[in-house]
Amino acid sequence: MGASQPEELVRRAAAKLYTALALTDECSVAGVVRAHLEARECGIHFIVGSEIHFKTAGGVPFARLVLLAQDRRGYGNLSELITLARRRAEKGSYDARIADLEGKTAKAPHLAGLPGCLALLIPEKDATVESIFGQCMWLRTWFPDRAWVAGPRPLEIDDDLRCWTIEEAAARAGLRIVATSSALMHTKMRKALQDTLTAVRIGRPVQTCGYELRSNGEQYLRGRALLAELFPSEWMRETIEVARRCTFSLEELRYEYPEELVPPGETAASHLRKLTYAGAEARFPKGLPAKVRAQIEHELKIIAELQYEAYFLTVEDNVRFARSRNILCQGRGSAANSAVCYCLGVTEVDPARMNVLFERFISVERKEPPDIDIDFEHQRREEVMQYIFRKYGRDRAAITGVVTSYRTKSALRDVGKALGFPIGTVERLAKTAYGNEEQWISDACLQENELDRNAHLVDLWLNLAKTVRGFPRHLSQHTGGFVIARDKLSRLVPVENAAMEDRNVVQWDKDDLDALGLIKVDVLALGMLTAIHRALDFIALKRGAPMRMQDVPAEDPVTYAMIQKADTVGVFQIESRAQMTMLPRLKPERFYDLVIQVAIVRPGPIQGGMVHPYLRRRAGEERIEYPSEDIKIATERTLGIPLFQEQVMQIAMLAADFTACEADHLRRAMGAWRKRGGLEAHQRKLIQRMLAQRPLRADCVEKLPRILGAGLRFACP
Repeated sequence: MGASQPEELVRRAAAKLYTALALTDECSVAGVVRAHLEARECGIHFIVGSEIHFKTAGGVPFARLVLLAQDRRGYGNLSELITLARRRAEKGSYDARIADLEGKTAKAPHLAGLPGCLALLIPEKDATVESIFGQCMWLRTWFPDRAWVAGPRPLEIDDDLRCWTIEEAAARAGLRIVATSSALMHTKMRKALQDTLTAVRIGRPVQTCGYELRSNGEQYLRGRALLAELFPSEWMRETIEVARRCTFSLEELRYEYPEELVPPGETAASHLRKLTYAGAEARFPKGLPAKVRAQIEHELKIIAELQYEAYFLTVEDNVRFARSRNILCQGRGSAANSAVCYCLGVTEVDPARMNVLFERFISVERKEPPDIDIDFEHQRREEVMQYIFRKYGRDRAAITGVVTSYRTKSALRDVGKALGFPIGTVERLAKTAYGNEEQWISDACLQENELDRNAHLVDLWLNLAKTVRGFPRHLSQHTGGFVIARDKLSRLVPVENAAMEDRNVVQWDKDDLDALGLIKVDVLALGMLTAIHRALDFIALKRGAPMRMQDVPAEDPVTYAMIQKADTVGVFQIESRAQMTMLPRLKPERFYDLVIQVAIVRPGPIQGGMVHPYLRRRAGEERIEYPSEDIKIATERTLGIPLFQEQVMQIAMLAADFTACEADHLRRAMGAWRKRGGLEAHQRKLIQRMLAQRPLRADCVEKLPRILGAGLRFACP
């Protein structure tokens, strides 16, 4: 486990004027998307690779190789090799065999020699000339003209002997040597964190880890001048040659939709159009309103332009299967802004009586994959998931991964145990930790737990735990997000076993998939749908006629009267004490009021000071003010208080001249600020541009940072 995030490594490499950098996690490419995105921003050539420990058929360790993707074919082979090794073992481990690279594995004979990949042999510290020579000869056989030996300089006491051993073995085998630092951190200041994470990984306190720890802090990204001093010039030239030959970029990955959803003689576009208008005829038996028809045509045009037809067909297929089995399902989220989704039976928001904003769902400017969340009855969701696995096969379908990162409690626990603190002390602090912006763990909290901030070990504990927050802790599976490919999914992203039986999970999470344009289909579970289904069945029994969800009367005054009295025990989304306290104050009268009700009763809007201004304006106790006409356009429906992400995006584009791309970066930062932070720079840029480019009334300038700051930091997803 390294002591730096992928972005930190890339930024440090760019600052030290590196021309290229390779990220080689062990039998994994889980971090390459984040590194790739940062490298694109920094203008540095990024190389995708992986370090894998191979065994013989008898399970004896044979060689440690770094495999680097040269081209798209090489990346696909590397991804498939990682999948093969991971699927053989339980979650969290892998079993890679030299037979895989020799083409002797029945499932993957095409992986012989791993075409399209370069191989670097990493000799073990205590390896002899003879053992390295044997590995080199094997490597030459299977990677002709694509094999090197890695020459590290860790600046340990036996460096000279180790370099001579490597040079002697490589010369006998006729292989060249490349210079490598095998960096685990971007700066040597992270050595203490590296030791701590090693202790966490092996489950022992740092003071008992012994030779498991690195003897010094030299496995970091060194400056180019130091590299020139440490490594022979011919080693450095070979390193440059390796980087030159690796031309693959993650930008080359292209998602290909399953083909079996389109009938013979049809295209994806024509079939989607046919299904949409068939659904529209069923939804509007008295005739399709002109407003809805125009909206459908507008949406189909954008869908065709972005070539997302097959995605909508995939979602529609899942929904159709569920309905054929009498499984209640409901689309939610931004998909409710789509008339096409309504006609396909995916959502139940009637565009004839609602003002839908399709661009919140899909935008040509953002060019991001759509995200349709479908909730199914929680007791029957498994039927839909197994339908997907049966239809596409486990080679073509897998569940999206979720990278679980360290939070305050888990960071304090793992670091505290690694530093040898008593379990009782660790648990007490983890359970009671609190702080503020100046001190993430306050002095009062430490005093309550009888800890002295000035004590060296306590200070080290707090600093290391603060640094490790946001680091990846483990890979788990998404609650129901599927990635489905036309051919082998493992050619796009490695697939491994999940902890749950009959589950496969990809190594990338939702953010990674979105960044590369790979689309997931969400199959989620909701207990309330089970309750609603039973209620509809009960009503149908009493009425003697079928009762569907869309048959429920819209904007029923009696229902809203109950809601205004907070008579909402067991009512989904508005049943909590906080919601029931707010209902008599907000007094919802229509559906959009409920949308605001659900959005505003959250920790973010409350802490951001957004609740009371909105309530006062709604009650007529405070004058509704808009700093500019642009902001009025974006926030008029919420009385000048930004409550939703799309409102902040509108403000950014209308009042601050943000491009669609910049506004999308802002949206992503808003959605991930708790995990990764970094929202302050966006807030600062937004306010500065608005003040510079739009004349605001003097009395509004003072209010602007508070209103927009609250909206930025706490806008609901």
